[in-house]
Amino acid sequence: MTKELLKQVRVIDPVQKTDTVADVLIIDGYIQSIAPQITDFSADTSIRDCQGLVLGAGLVDLYSHSGEPGFEERETLSSFLQAAAAGGFTRIGVLPDTLPVIDQPALVAQLQQHRDREKPCPHLHIWGAITLDLAGKQLTEVADLVTAGVVGFTDAKPWENLGIVRRVLEYLQPFGKSVAFWPCDRHLAASGTMREGAEALRIGLPPIPASAETTAIAALLELVADIGTPVHIMRVSTARSVELIAQAKAQGVPITASTTWMHVLLDTTSVRSYHTSLHLDPPLGNHHDMLCLREAVRTGVIDAIAIDHAPYTYEEKVQAFSESPPGAIGLELALPLLWHNLVATGEFTALELWRVLSHQPAACLQQEVTAIQPGEKAELTLFDPQQVWNVNKANLQTLSYNTPWFGQEVTGRVVQVWYN
Repeated sequence: MTKELLKQVRVIDPVQKTDTVADVLIIDGYIQSIAPQITDFSADTSIRDCQGLVLGAGLVDLYSHSGEPGFEERETLSSFLQAAAAGGFTRIGVLPDTLPVIDQPALVAQLQQHRDREKPCPHLHIWGAITLDLAGKQLTEVADLVTAGVVGFTDAKPWENLGIVRRVLEYLQPFGKSVAFWPCDRHLAASGTMREGAEALRIGLPPIPASAETTAIAALLELVADIGTPVHIMRVSTARSVELIAQAKAQGVPITASTTWMHVLLDTTSVRSYHTSLHLDPPLGNHHDMLCLREAVRTGVIDAIAIDHAPYTYEEKVQAFSESPPGAIGLELALPLLWHNLVATGEFTALELWRVLSHQPAACLQQEVTAIQPGEKAELTLFDPQQVWNVNKANLQTLSYNTPWFGQEVTGRVVQVWYN
């Protein structure tokens, strides 16, 4: 029997919407008691002084990329789960763009079995592909994938044929699973690598207009309003997209939406360094985009922040900015950097940030996060917002290190995670 007493820890509960300091007693993975002071405990209880530490619901990532199967040099499933745990995540969504693509029930079962061998570790929630080989043509055997246990369906890439999107919405409606789309018009985006604007002109990188995203979102919203299948909109990155989503929600269109942690933190001015880990898809927004995304996250127009962890090898990323594959790692960096830049500065409350990293992503997956109260299983993250560490190979669990913060000091680190 394991007994742990956390003394004077700051407890952030997005379910009960509370932020208090208390003692928390955890016995065999269950929350035994929470009180201003706990004095009744057995002699074999492990006691931790948690003054200055934060205890919150386990973090939930909506979607990220695992290298395995097919790209194990970037990330194995083991390192993927270890990186998620090190970042405070107790549930992690994996996108289907592996090799082979996650479009068959056997592969879903194989990944879950691998995860089970890694226990204790984060729960693995697998997104099934909507179309075979993510080709956007022939639908997968959806019913079989539902039986296999996928959390939802996405191709995690832009769609070109709206006729097929309409058919997908009609076909998937009866299954009641999350359906996620990344809206982007590739013809408008063309060969661009940076958001259109003054910075793109100054830096000299090919631009992507905001309309590449907004026109695709507008078309998707029309289809959802017409058919009624609930949809999750991934990777929102522009201020105009926020307006469209807010209008659709006000009209009762059944949608949820997410942006990524780097789009909330950074804007196009960061790209002046030409660091290839800042080559993202969609690209970082202009300053106004970033501010609108922050406000939309804080107010709930954007439901959740996703990590969209995308590992690449050193060789893949060490080339010209526009030639490098888009994406960056983030599982171990998101919470510290978001806390330091948003909570520590007073722009977000701790409760607002924790909500969009735990309770709300779970809701987008049609799941629940339990309240932090006696009798509940302990699915928790203990975070030290003051711990300073260096982002280097020795301190990262992920196999890749494509991040603009590599080699820098970061403030804030996860201390412990409990899985239910």
